[in-house]
Amino acid sequence: MMETKQSIFLYLPSFIKIHSIPLRIFLLTLFIQAGSFTFAQTNAPTFSWPKGKQVAVSLSFDDARPSQVDKGTAVLDEYNVKATFYLVPSTVEQRLPGWKKAVASGHEMGNHSLNHPCTGNFPWSRQKALEDYTLEKMDSELTEANKRLQQLLGVKPEVFAYPCGQTFVGRGVNTKSYIPVVAKLFSSGRGWLDEGPNDPTFCDMAQLTGIEMDGKDFEQILPLLEEAKKTGKWVVLAGHEMGESGSQTTRLSMLRKLMVYAQNPANGIWLAPVGTVGKYVQQQKSKASN
Repeated sequence: MMETKQSIFLYLPSFIKIHSIPLRIFLLTLFIQAGSFTFAQTNAPTFSWPKGKQVAVSLSFDDARPSQVDKGTAVLDEYNVKATFYLVPSTVEQRLPGWKKAVASGHEMGNHSLNHPCTGNFPWSRQKALEDYTLEKMDSELTEANKRLQQLLGVKPEVFAYPCGQTFVGRGVNTKSYIPVVAKLFSSGRGWLDEGPNDPTFCDMAQLTGIEMDGKDFEQILPLLEEAKKTGKWVVLAGHEMGESGSQTTRLSMLRKLMVYAQNPANGIWLAPVGTVGKYVQQQKSKASN
């Protein structure tokens, strides 16, 4: 192999002279081609999903909105697909029988806080503004939400989604991240309005990306899945209402197409709840480190 490399560089001057190629152009072309090869190598899948799947996809929904159990879970159950629902206890109480049925159907119940605190720049969150929270207050709230949800549904949430995708408490020089609190209490924490999927070989389980699926057609979601498949990523889709129209609504027609596509073995997709995929990723990382 070394002799081959030496031979190539030995004849480079003659090759350049014969073909009248300026040296700087030749070297630039060679550099670009070598870079492209390296880039293709670094983008090759480096993580093994179950049963030869090429990409993991999780469907998740926030806030325990009534439409989720009034309309959404029936569609998911029709395709035997399990999703992750990040719940606020007070809204669970509005449709308690529906949520108990969702638990019985095998859907994953996650924590979305007790009061859904976000920045006080949202007028509706001014009385529960993250700017006025402390780490201790957040810890207490998340713990209480878990307790309430366990009382209501008989399951203790193991996964969390950050309300509004915001991960801070406090103001200015006193601002702190509450990601460590989430990492202590839950196996994962999911964000919101992120721009890319999770790399299972690198991602921080307490800071999983969540990509919006509200208001989108399947044709808008498909390129994301196909791109993630090339590199073995984990796509966590996030939505709110479940219906066909309206603000912050994941379209059921889109979900039907997505589930049909994902359940076709030829497409190489592992469709599973956030907690299920997260545990698998952690197990694989543990095996790799031993």
